[in-house]
Amino acid sequence: MDAEKEKNVKHFLDLIQKSRKGKFKVYIGMSAGVGKTFRMLQEAHTLMKKGIDVKIGYIETHNRKETHELLDGLPVIPRRTIFYKGKELEEMDVQAIINLRPEIVIVDELAHTNIEGSKNEKRWQDVLEILEAGINVISAVNIQHIESLNENVKQITNIDVQERVPDNVLRLADEVVNIDLTSDELISRLKEGKIYTEDKIQSALNNFFKSEQILQLRELALKEVASQVVRKVENEVPKNVALKHEKLLACISSNDKTAKVVIRKTARLATYYNSKWFVLYVEMPKESPDKIALDKQRYLINNYKLAIELGAEVIKIKSKNITDAILEVVEQKQITTVCIGKPHFSLFKVILSTTIFRRLLNSLSLSNVDLVILS
Repeated sequence: MDAEKEKNVKHFLDLIQKSRKGKFKVYIGMSAGVGKTFRMLQEAHTLMKKGIDVKIGYIETHNRKETHELLDGLPVIPRRTIFYKGKELEEMDVQAIINLRPEIVIVDELAHTNIEGSKNEKRWQDVLEILEAGINVISAVNIQHIESLNENVKQITNIDVQERVPDNVLRLADEVVNIDLTSDELISRLKEGKIYTEDKIQSALNNFFKSEQILQLRELALKEVASQVVRKVENEVPKNVALKHEKLLACISSNDKTAKVVIRKTARLATYYNSKWFVLYVEMPKESPDKIALDKQRYLINNYKLAIELGAEVIKIKSKNITDAILEVVEQKQITTVCIGKPHFSLFKVILSTTIFRRLLNSLSLSNVDLVILS
């Protein structure tokens, strides 16, 4: 009972802490120049007109005329001066923001690395500190700065982006907004000198601002925001109201060829639905490590690796009953679709004579879970 009381108290304290924390909004763009800073400053003006205490913690206009003009009339918190290697440099003054306690603070360039000697190494750490102090933050980041997309961005642009924001920082955001432009619109903005100065335009067109690259980065940005929205719905919308989001479960055995087919086809389905997916292997007593053939063991390990490479979470369960194990995972992970390999004998015969499949089909149909048999 004491443990239960303690758990309830902790839960209540967590709720209080959560309510005390500032709200966090992030604008995401596929590249520099899409208008993230411009939009944040527009929002700051709108908030001020509504009588909300909003201040500029850090804005980088990159000397873009339209953006710079929007700073007029907005209260800016002076930056902190730091002497580094004989130079006078400026950083956001986190302590000044916390002391002034505005309702909302605008903080640009979330992925920025602070000058050596700053309290925090990264600006996103500064933002977390401001949120902890109960101040709401509006910030911005480019898609290429998100940690888990680093390899994708490298493949698309041939650039290894060094300044990165961990994915969990983005997951803390209460709202994620995509600033979207077509590649033609973005290239037009670049040619008009709205992104970089004239001496840098041609170099940008030859490197980062190629139409096919922008298109791929745009897709990454749209997918990222879509997955953030899905997560928000899952966490905040009551289960009976929310639309069903696909979660796929690929069930594999130690049969190497069938397992590969099931993994690859489920991966394709997961990409199509932009959904989370899992691979389940149920280890029966006859397939325990001391009884299973070495080659089968090797194939299994390779299939786990393949699944992870394709974005799955691998689940291994020891059980004497395959159906029970599958149903347990279906419930636990809130699976919407179970994918299995085509049995080696006629399906009709399986359904009629095999208890495993009959029970699986009956149980899944009752719980409104789809069963996909992959050939």
